[in-house]
Amino acid sequence: MRNWWIRSERLRWLTLILVGLLGLWEISVWVTGVKSFILPAPSHISREFASAWGFFIGHAAYTTGTTLLGFAIAVVFGVAGAIGIVYSKVLNLLFSSLLVSLNSVPKVALAPLFVIWMGTVIDAVMGLKSIDPDMLNLSRACRASAFKTLWKIRFPNALPSIFSGMKVGISFALVGAIVGEFVAGSTGLGYVILIAQGNFDTPRVFAALLLLGLIGTVLFYAVDLAESLCLPWHVSQRADQQANPVAALGLGTR
Repeated sequence: MRNWWIRSERLRWLTLILVGLLGLWEISVWVTGVKSFILPAPSHISREFASAWGFFIGHAAYTTGTTLLGFAIAVVFGVAGAIGIVYSKVLNLLFSSLLVSLNSVPKVALAPLFVIWMGTVIDAVMGLKSIDPDMLNLSRACRASAFKTLWKIRFPNALPSIFSGMKVGISFALVGAIVGEFVAGSTGLGYVILIAQGNFDTPRVFAALLLLGLIGTVLFYAVDLAESLCLPWHVSQRADQQANPVAALGLGTR
């Protein structure tokens, strides 16, 4: 229990801050008497969600599924494209400058999924190329094949950069799903927000926005958890353990 209490410190502080902000929000609306169609109180938003929780959960599930599908496609094709650029001089010459140029274009101007691909490719390429030359010379001296060099040296070295791109990408994937639902959707939280806004149903808009915030937070920390599980050897993970030596050593547990 003591070990769990130490590990959950960040979560406890986040919960305390959120509860405090919601309480301040509730009191401010009650004191000022602002109308609910302008700024609904958290209690009003919670009643709105409770009155149609199945409706919200169904649309949230659709948006989450769309986000995860787009994110998975982006990661697979992004990493594959990065490997092709690193190992092919022709692809490197053709696409490296193009990818940098496209990534600098404002995000709204491009299809969101395409932007996610660009970010993942660039991060993966930088990771695959940032190899100590001595390590590559050692692999050649040991007559390692190109696949073994990729799998044993380049790919592990690129994982921190790939996960950094994935953390940004998961947020853009959610944004992309919402933009798609705004433009041509008939299901999802983006569609709910668009219709509720047109009907001046502000509590429903806020309920959908809070659900989106919750989904984005959960997805981000899911990627962060995957990073901690896949990269226990990385300096960032070791730094976290050194900052929390009791949890790292397993003290306080039997």
